[in-house]
Order: sequence, then structure tokens, then C-alpha cells
Amino acid sequence: MTVPERSAFLARNHIALFDVIRSCEITGSSDSSIRNAVVNDLSQILSETKIANNIFVNGGKARDLYRRYTEAQTGIPCRYLPSTSPANAAWSLERLTAAWSEAVAEPLGVGITEE
Repeated sequence: MTVPERSAFLARNHIALFDVIRSCEITGSSDSSIRNAVVNDLSQILSETKIANNIFVNGGKARDLYRRYTEAQTGIPCRYLPSTSPANAAWSLERLTAAWSEAVAEPLGVGITEE
């Protein structure tokens, strides 16, 4: 999908994307090398959404940082999604798709449409 197609998909499905980490020192793309992480303030995006009762995180590092620095601020526990990083080679695309579909679509009580 192109970036505009991805944006349209997210809008159609009422999904907002936001990084937990605002800045950090990192070597390559390895989460284990993240140092001096500064987390984003999610208060603005949450205050501007109509209903935000589900927060999903992509990978263990995002989960750990969200829980440590942000969960108390939002009052919303995060839902863990397996990382889509190439570093997570143990998960095939099919396995990731199934895990994400179950974790995202079912709790929301909706299907995610691709059209």
C-alpha cells in the first residue's frame, strides 16, 4: 500500500498511530540497544479523540516503556502486539497477521476492512 492508502485505511478503521518513544539513542534497529529513551506525551492525542479505550503497542520494548512511563497518565492499559520488526524473524507474516487480527479486531468488536 502507498502512504495515502495506508492513511485512508487507518482513517476508515478509526485507528491513530503514535510512537511511544519521542527520541532515543539506538544502534541499528535493535530495541535492545535503545538508551536514554524520551517518551511522547499522549495527552493531546487522547484528549482530541472521541473515544480512546484501547491502546495497542507494537513489541515488547514499546509495551515496557508504555507501562513504565505512560499508563498511569492515560489510565488505559496497553494491549501487546508481537513486533513487526525484521528483528522478530521468529514470526512469519501469516503468524503476525493472525495474532494482530485476533488482538485488534476481536476486542474492538469490529472487523477491519481493507477496501
